[in-house]
Amino acid sequence: MMPLSRFCFSVTEKSSCFQMKPLALLRPLSISVSPPSRLKLPRLFNRSFRISCSSLQSEPEKTEDVGTRSEYKPGFFDDFFLTLFRNKMVAEVGWDSEKAGYDGLIEVANRLMLTGTSNADTRDAAVRILRSLFPPLLLDLYKLLISPLGEGKVAAIMVARVTAITCQWLMGTCTVNSIDLPDGSSCESGVFVERCKYLEESKCVGICVNTCKLPTQAFFKDYMGVPLLMEPNFTDYSCQFKFGVLPPQPEDDSTLKEPCLEACPIASRRQVSLNIAHCPKA
Repeated sequence: MMPLSRFCFSVTEKSSCFQMKPLALLRPLSISVSPPSRLKLPRLFNRSFRISCSSLQSEPEKTEDVGTRSEYKPGFFDDFFLTLFRNKMVAEVGWDSEKAGYDGLIEVANRLMLTGTSNADTRDAAVRILRSLFPPLLLDLYKLLISPLGEGKVAAIMVARVTAITCQWLMGTCTVNSIDLPDGSSCESGVFVERCKYLEESKCVGICVNTCKLPTQAFFKDYMGVPLLMEPNFTDYSCQFKFGVLPPQPEDDSTLKEPCLEACPIASRRQVSLNIAHCPKA
């Protein structure tokens, strides 16, 4: 008679034999036979897992290939914001471009930059434009009632989200992200602009600094009570907004020491050497 430690059973359509371990003697024979479905589970699980991972990895690769990272298609409200902002800028400059849409806005920004008697005058004009976009009472109430909440974090988080939602028509695709605050904590009060359309279209460090970065920092700090540091990257045209963070002093701000961009039309018209230490209009 064959010993109990050795027996045969069917796993698939063919039979196979194997050597049982001594502990199998203590188990009922019916338990030692595994259902076919259980034997197939590992293979099916691995297959579905590989498919899931593959689909997740393919999406960013596709995004990189088609180049949609910096593209943003404006909607109805974006056109409204663009028209409103342009009208306010035209009222300040006293001149309008014959071009329609965003191209015309950039020409008006160029005129704002060129007609200013100094960089300080240009920045002051840009601040007035930003103020004109809001009812005065709204700014006063926000600074008085919202800005003090949570040591300023509540107001910083709120303006970060509003900026990301309402300003993509101007800057392009942007998202809210977490930043480090001076007290060592982190907060979801940052806005990362993947590729700033305003900088890319103007192609000018001076326009970025004097009609956007410095006026916007001053506006949020002085009229909404929210410190703001903007860090534009003139290599890839990205920009990091840090609401709740005070900007450095002008002498310590590396942005103001950037040289002219090679594609800068203003530098080309003035025949400014690209070997200068910094942009003369910054």
